[in-house]
Amino acid sequence: MAISEPLAVSISNRFSSRKSLEKPHSVVQFLKQLGFSDDHIRSSVQSRPQILFSDVDKTLKPKLHFFLDLGLTGPELGKLVSTHSHVLLDSLERTLKPSVDIIKNTLVNDKNNQDLIRVLQRTYRGWVFSKPVSRLKCNIAFLESCGIVGPQLSYLLKKQPQLFFISETSVRDLVSRVLDMGFSVDSRMLVHAVNAVCSISGETFSRKIELFRNFGFSEEECMDMVRRAPGLLMVSEGKLKLGIDFFLKEVKLGRNALVSYPICLMFSMEKRVVPRYRVLRVIMSKGLLQKEPSLSYLLTISEVEFLGKFIFRFPDDAKEILEIYKGDLLDS
Repeated sequence: MAISEPLAVSISNRFSSRKSLEKPHSVVQFLKQLGFSDDHIRSSVQSRPQILFSDVDKTLKPKLHFFLDLGLTGPELGKLVSTHSHVLLDSLERTLKPSVDIIKNTLVNDKNNQDLIRVLQRTYRGWVFSKPVSRLKCNIAFLESCGIVGPQLSYLLKKQPQLFFISETSVRDLVSRVLDMGFSVDSRMLVHAVNAVCSISGETFSRKIELFRNFGFSEEECMDMVRRAPGLLMVSEGKLKLGIDFFLKEVKLGRNALVSYPICLMFSMEKRVVPRYRVLRVIMSKGLLQKEPSLSYLLTISEVEFLGKFIFRFPDDAKEILEIYKGDLLDS
């Protein structure tokens, strides 16, 4: 493995008392045997040079085999260590194992530790291991006290792993903001609201509310939509604008209908909303349906159901309708 000259000089100066290169050589060879690439090793050493002087058998091997036993492959482990190299210096018994055990016990139906591995890979700056285990415990206890338990807690951990490692005060403040928006601790939507608010800045939240206001929605109507569909906060402003414009102007929905069914703004306009609506207009104009289905039904049924109920059930017109459905309808 080639290490840049500046890095080599820096390491040499820092560990000038270490005369032998035997230990660094054995460390590099061991990491390569596990599947670490040269880039993985270089990044790890650049961040934590002392890794090169660690004892392979006593320090590195137990920790790395702990991760391998969780199901990480060699290259995956190399990527994890290269971005969170301090894990090789943390205590296995006091830090790594306790944190991983808590996460494993929180995740629900995690086959082969796949969700666990994703959580470990996604945490900002390796917070799973760099923050006290007590912080993880306190945040879980607080979220559970808010009614976020079992599958919901598991969902939130997978979506926002960093939330579990920030200060308890910050978590309480975030949940408080969500409750101020009108959510309650006994609402099944609370966890989705926490996920959404955790995903955006206050500035982004304000811009999206202002976007709705520009279309004539009142402040209360805006918050009502967010309470019904917290995921709206994570939809891009461009997509929201396109969707609101389409439903109000082309579909001729009233604003109250959008307030009642805001989830329609979360579907893909190009892949679902526009194609399905154009198909509906065609079959209604041909008199193929006696009663027009609700918009919520039209948009929420599966692709297989939609094709069967709105295209293939009309064999004489199916080819034409299918061409309309698959066409470049958004720009037509």
